[in-house]
Amino acid sequence: MAIKSDAAKIKEAMENSEEIVEVAEESEKKATKKTTKKVEKEEKKLTLMDLPGVGPGAVAKLEAAGIFDLMGLAVLTPPSLSDMAGMGEAAARKAIQAARQMMDLGFSDGLAFAEKRKEILYITTGSKNLDNLLGGKGIQTKSITEAFGAFGSGKTQLALSIAVGVQLPEEQGGANGKAVYIDTEGTFRPERVRQFAEGIGANSDKVLKNILVARAFNSDHQMLLLEKISEMIKDGEPIRLLIVDSLTAHFRAEFSGRGQLADRQQKLNRYLHNLMRLAEQHNLAVYVTNQVMSNPAQMFGDPTKAVGGNIVGHACTYRMYIRRGKKDSRVAKLIDSPDLPDNETVFMIEGDGLKDIAI
Repeated sequence: MAIKSDAAKIKEAMENSEEIVEVAEESEKKATKKTTKKVEKEEKKLTLMDLPGVGPGAVAKLEAAGIFDLMGLAVLTPPSLSDMAGMGEAAARKAIQAARQMMDLGFSDGLAFAEKRKEILYITTGSKNLDNLLGGKGIQTKSITEAFGAFGSGKTQLALSIAVGVQLPEEQGGANGKAVYIDTEGTFRPERVRQFAEGIGANSDKVLKNILVARAFNSDHQMLLLEKISEMIKDGEPIRLLIVDSLTAHFRAEFSGRGQLADRQQKLNRYLHNLMRLAEQHNLAVYVTNQVMSNPAQMFGDPTKAVGGNIVGHACTYRMYIRRGKKDSRVAKLIDSPDLPDNETVFMIEGDGLKDIAI
């Protein structure tokens, strides 16, 4: 009898276990179904076709103008949308209002904002000293980082280094993505990229394949290339870094003299706002190099200042001044940041990459 009783207990326990497994599986199915519906709902919200009054023809015109998602549409004005999509201003206003409601562009509390900041990725510069100067992990996504300095100071070398670093896995200090390099001065050199890649033990051909380079021949071409980046991201390119080397070269050449200064600054301001929008929408890190000029009014100290004035200063999240130091070293000084103190560090540019030296 005792044996039967034990067998019965075992059978009962197995039946209960099976019921628990069934309940767990059913709960998991419901949770998965709920999550899938939520994801589908979110994906549906992010479709331009769901907006009232926006048909296939209007979507095609918007995409041709560089507008691929609701955020890009929500920040437009009714007259500009009317011109882009060929719709009436009343319909354009209605579409913009609907996009803003779907995107929930209102206020959020600080905790919710802090949670959203967890999406930010970091890209190592290749130098621990330089990473520490920028907060400990390197260049941030959703931000514009500017490096300005005289020719030969190392701005382009840093650009090439992070173009390689962005391809590393996140646990190794990268963002596991591709880089876009807008070259305005003809300074991009594949041979140098190979050296950086070999310095970290990576396949140089693969690294070069993941850097998308475009030579900008004037300021209008430079601005047009930003629209191409949105198209590439829409087509599935995992772009995590945008490099503009240099930011002001064409603007400085095309707008000369005080008479054209206001026009130059207005156009440069529009370009920088487009960079900010790209960085925020697609979680990109934007790194720009900038030329310098000497301030003739400064009697003492370093008269070097960045081109672009307050327009560039206000638009860039992090600003670094790079100059030559002793024994071919480079000194990087952080002069503006929303969350870091002013500081400086030293690093070396060697054949296989950026190297640290004792401070």
